[in-house]
Amino acid sequence: MDLSHKSLAHDFFSLADKEAIRQAVARAESLSSGEIATMVVSESDRYREAEALGALLLSGFVGVVVAVLSHHVTIWTYIPVVVLLYFPVLFFLRRFPHLKLSFVGPRRLAEAVSERALVAFYQQGLYRTRMETGVLIFISLLERKVWIVGDRGIDAKIPPGYWKTLAERLAQGLRDGHGAQAVCEVVEACGSELQRHFPRREDDRNELSDDIIIS
Repeated sequence: MDLSHKSLAHDFFSLADKEAIRQAVARAESLSSGEIATMVVSESDRYREAEALGALLLSGFVGVVVAVLSHHVTIWTYIPVVVLLYFPVLFFLRRFPHLKLSFVGPRRLAEAVSERALVAFYQQGLYRTRMETGVLIFISLLERKVWIVGDRGIDAKIPPGYWKTLAERLAQGLRDGHGAQAVCEVVEACGSELQRHFPRREDDRNELSDDIIIS
């Protein structure tokens, strides 16, 4: 499957899926003073260092094979092959970005997703809710990872481990091919937990759009 690139997030959920997620958010928010936002991105980082490393290693491997098969194992055989192959291989890795993840360590992946989620939390204005009860459910498709970010008011009452459990549950749903259903279930669970700590107030109003954010 070609995961490139810009259209991935836009095409991942159908219109029916997006509407189901919107309704799930609206129902969850009707129970509490929390503001839940869902967001999906194609990738959290370009991982350019992985592209460069992958292109170098793969072209180098092919260069060795060509040199051995041609029975001319010299530096003058090897270097031209590597130079000729480097940019085609680099283009190939950019065309099929899931392949370059083989050259990215798990820690780097986790950091990229968490940093992108934090940036999105502030870009989407979730830190500006009246009671500091904004929650972002962030999905990064290339990495198949999920990060859930809660504002200060939420973090004071709900332990981070709860969000981690929900994030893992959603990530597993994505890997199993049940992304929309998993999002709706996690949004529902999020709403139930928010209801326990932040019951809906009479003057509560919807401060953020319920539509899933595509980037």
